[in-house]
Amino acid sequence: MRIIWTRHAEDRQQEWEKRLGITHREVEEALRDPEQIVSGDLDVLVAQARRGKGLLRIPFVEVVGDRKVLTVYWTSKVEKYWKEEQNADTL
Repeated sequence: MRIIWTRHAEDRQQEWEKRLGITHREVEEALRDPEQIVSGDLDVLVAQARRGKGLLRIPFVEVVGDRKVLTVYWTSKVEKYWKEEQNADTL
């Protein structure tokens, strides 16, 4: 799977790197192996990974098996965005 960065996503990642040290590599790792993927608006998916006392959120769209990053941001509102698994199957 390739990761395709929009210009906006690159700009936002650079801003977050200055503020919180969120690197390009960290974003790509979270996108390749997210702790959670939730639905966003329209056909957008959001990869999520816990980071410190917050949540790294990466909205993206699937493009023929690749992931196109739309933006990147960190939020302290974990409880608002994190989806606890309900009705999870147990072995």
